[in-house]
Amino acid sequence: MEHSDNLKMGEKGAWLSIVVYLALSALKLSAGYFGQSDALKADGLNNTTDVIASIAVLIGLKISRKPPDEDHHYGHYRAETIASLFAAFVMMFVGIQVIFDTIQKILAGESSQPHMMTAWVALGAAVVMFGVYFYNLRLSRKIQSNALYAAAQDNRSDALVSIGAFIGIIGAQVGLFWLDPLAGFVVGVIICKTAWDIFKEATHTLTDGFDEKRIHKIRTSIEKDADVEEVSDVKGRIVGNYAFIEITILVDPELNVRESHKITDRIENYLAETHNIMHAHIHIEPFIE
Repeated sequence: MEHSDNLKMGEKGAWLSIVVYLALSALKLSAGYFGQSDALKADGLNNTTDVIASIAVLIGLKISRKPPDEDHHYGHYRAETIASLFAAFVMMFVGIQVIFDTIQKILAGESSQPHMMTAWVALGAAVVMFGVYFYNLRLSRKIQSNALYAAAQDNRSDALVSIGAFIGIIGAQVGLFWLDPLAGFVVGVIICKTAWDIFKEATHTLTDGFDEKRIHKIRTSIEKDADVEEVSDVKGRIVGNYAFIEITILVDPELNVRESHKITDRIENYLAETHNIMHAHIHIEPFIE
């Protein structure tokens, strides 16, 4: 129930992103058109693609809340990770498009002087997006949501895009027309870097990758248990934002079933309290010297 409540809280962050993106994209596109700012129009188009990514995150969070069924015995938590992966693809597409457009402008030698109003729109949008970023970042850490964390990184990238547009517009006002495409290029690289980081983490999770340092900490702590003669194996995987751990321990072969079961219960409670692992499967084998 607690996990379902956390996912429901995460949906608030996704909805916030969608509403803000819709409002800012409409504002930027109209202001960019009337103020003759290519940078602001590109920023507005960027936000329209972000709406798609935010909707994907929202759908992923909703699917993750579904309980286990006949086809998904471990639940639907990985829908969150798939949503993160989709958001990364959208961000990478936008980043490459920004880089491509700015290179074209540099090669074509295009220059323009947009209205000063467009600069304030870009700066105001950056402030708003940083606010959304910090909200979603805190919420993603509170509920441990990878999808919402990816959305927060997208929020930050969009704030940086708006700052880049602001710098470019200000540069155009004082005759530094090259500053607009240069700022766009740097922002495009930042977007691509953020998308790559999210993609790398999501694919690592989907291929059952697990932090080796965390495995070592778990093994070391279990070895301290007085009734554990040896920790034979420790495996882990991430499903959504939950860690699923499989552990094989060797114990005194003279212990009966009830005594062995008490050991597994104690270790499971210890893992939950100390390592925040709520799903652990512990296999017991006899220790033979």
